[in-house]
Amino acid sequence: MLPLSPESLGQRLRSFASRAQPLRILLTLGSLMAVCGYTGHPDAVIPLFLGAIASALAETDDSWRGRFRAQLVTLACFAVLAFSVEALFGRPVLFIAGLAFAAFWLTMLGAVEARYKAIAYATLILAMYATLGIENQATHGHGQGDGGREPLLLLAGAAWYGVFSVLWCAAFPAQPVQARLVTLFTVLGNFVRFKASLFEPLRGIDIEQKRLSLAQLNAEVVTELNAAKESIFRRIGARAPTGRISRYRGLYLIAQDVHERASSSHDDYNALADAFFHSDLLYRCQRVLGLQGTACHRLASSIARREPFEVGGETVQALADLRGAIEHERARASTPDRLALLASVEALARNLAQLDGQLAGASQPSARAGRTEMGLFNRSPRSWRDAAERVRRQLTPRSPLFRHALRLAIALVAGYGVMQLIHPAQGYWILLTTLFVCQQTFGDTVSRMGQRIAGTALGVVAGWALLQLFPQPLVQSVIAVVAGVLFFATRATRYLLATAAMTLLVLMCFNQVGDSGLLLVPRLVDTAIGSAIAGLAVLMVLPHWQARRLNELAATAMRSHAGYLRRIVEQYATGPRDHLDYRLARRNDHNADAALSTAVSDMFREPGYVRPRAGIALRFLIRSHTLLSYLSALGAHRAALPDSPHMAVLRDAAEGAAAALDALAGGLQGGAIADEPATEPAVRAALAGAVAAGDAGAAERTIHTELALVWLQIDALRTHAREWLQTGDEAAPAAPET
Repeated sequence: MLPLSPESLGQRLRSFASRAQPLRILLTLGSLMAVCGYTGHPDAVIPLFLGAIASALAETDDSWRGRFRAQLVTLACFAVLAFSVEALFGRPVLFIAGLAFAAFWLTMLGAVEARYKAIAYATLILAMYATLGIENQATHGHGQGDGGREPLLLLAGAAWYGVFSVLWCAAFPAQPVQARLVTLFTVLGNFVRFKASLFEPLRGIDIEQKRLSLAQLNAEVVTELNAAKESIFRRIGARAPTGRISRYRGLYLIAQDVHERASSSHDDYNALADAFFHSDLLYRCQRVLGLQGTACHRLASSIARREPFEVGGETVQALADLRGAIEHERARASTPDRLALLASVEALARNLAQLDGQLAGASQPSARAGRTEMGLFNRSPRSWRDAAERVRRQLTPRSPLFRHALRLAIALVAGYGVMQLIHPAQGYWILLTTLFVCQQTFGDTVSRMGQRIAGTALGVVAGWALLQLFPQPLVQSVIAVVAGVLFFATRATRYLLATAAMTLLVLMCFNQVGDSGLLLVPRLVDTAIGSAIAGLAVLMVLPHWQARRLNELAATAMRSHAGYLRRIVEQYATGPRDHLDYRLARRNDHNADAALSTAVSDMFREPGYVRPRAGIALRFLIRSHTLLSYLSALGAHRAALPDSPHMAVLRDAAEGAAAALDALAGGLQGGAIADEPATEPAVRAALAGAVAAGDAGAAERTIHTELALVWLQIDALRTHAREWLQTGDEAAPAAPET
């Protein structure tokens, strides 16, 4: 076998480093197992392992400084709860009251930001691990409260993983950002390529279904954009970035611009298909977009390999062919309607050319693409007062987070009661299962119930077989370490397999200090009981069905549309500038659209009797996302235009549309959609007259056409909103998430 070149070895190392948490777990668990074996303390394996696992669950993407600070906070939270559990373990009333109190407030801490949400969740898990360890300690004759031994070992395991975590962040500071950008451009490429499927001159295509799928793909892109931005921001803060982080910030901003241009729609797709049914014009549009989606995938690959991005000339030729097809169609077009649709295709071609220019900018070393303003908005709390205010705003029964926190606390109390009735000696697996399975939404909880039970059964069977095949403690230790690595490699994508791996790890560890065969049946029974309690809790304790949130989410989306539209129109007077205010309005609108899309998707995973209006919600989502695509087209064609009668009509029509969207948002929250204001018909008539006049320039015609399409979507949204509200208001709207 030929030796690996330094370049190939480096590429493999970087690829593995981007998926580094399983490797850190391998180093942590392997070293802990080796130390326990060398010192002759196999009984310390369980708390050390569980502490390390809890610490890893608290880990979020951060710089080494941020990770170090987060690790100190994590250890402090772990210490408070672990020692509290030991102090209250023999006092059932105080123990469960303290656990419920901690569960509620730690869950509410998730309102601050993702970092604290992870720490809070991991702290609750460590509390349950502490109960398991203390119970096991008492069972094997060490005695309860043996000088704080169990909490100290848990903290030692957590701190040891923290050492590897901080050192890894310092050694590979840019690796998480690199991995985020690879994922971002991959899902962005998928979005662009699917968008290309809309350009098919075929009759009978269900464009509405394609729009729905596009909205779901858009939600994935928005999620990855937000994750990439947070990853970059945690490494630069208020400082100007340098080196690879500077390039990665430029690539992120390119992804934002590509997303805006790819999201845009320039006319009704059915009308385009009918008009150009006998032409290859739309196929040429489809080919350009398809090539640009492939270019996004190639860019993702170049980022993963840290190689220069080669633009290639295929798209340039495809764009030239598209322009030739447009000229050919122009020579044949004879009716005003066909010319108007051809003008929309011309605007699309200009947009695609600019999109290609954005991708070409990724080949520059700095990836600035001519930008002078590259600031990012920090959504983290700016002070402890800000953090406390975020939590305070969620302290209302209308908040999904508040309901989840209260539901989890009640579920743990119920689980503790069932444990005392059935078998208090080994029943803490019930509480641990309830904690893992009980999620904020019904669909996620039900999904976890099935996977948790099946995964536990698989782990028990595999554990029993491996214990029979390999009775040697050393082999079992190796299996435990491998199972821990497998858990962290699969927990985000294959929860069933991750559950099986964790069950296997627990069985192997407990067998080091006793007979884990005694755990097989209780583990299965307790998992089933804990899962059932979690399922009943999400069904019966303050259920917060998505249908009850849609009024608020839809209103937020309408306001975000209005804010984005106003920012766009401002730039038709000043000229295009991708400053922070504009990019923030654009991002807020896409975030609101993604939140609405996610809520509608979750609604279809809930019982049928709580979503009688699901069809209306689906149609509303499609119209809202279509409206966003027309706004994106307006944003893609921003240019400084001189004052003229057409621009006056544009401003009036845009402000009227924004006001109508604000009014629609107010109606959704208030429970009644008001009639259109008396001034609206005149504004719309003026806009229709400007479109029909035909004496405006190409840019102005595009803007007027897009605004006319925006108004059509507003009409449809009003209709769907009235249908939604006519069936009665089921509950008060939810408080907005922070």
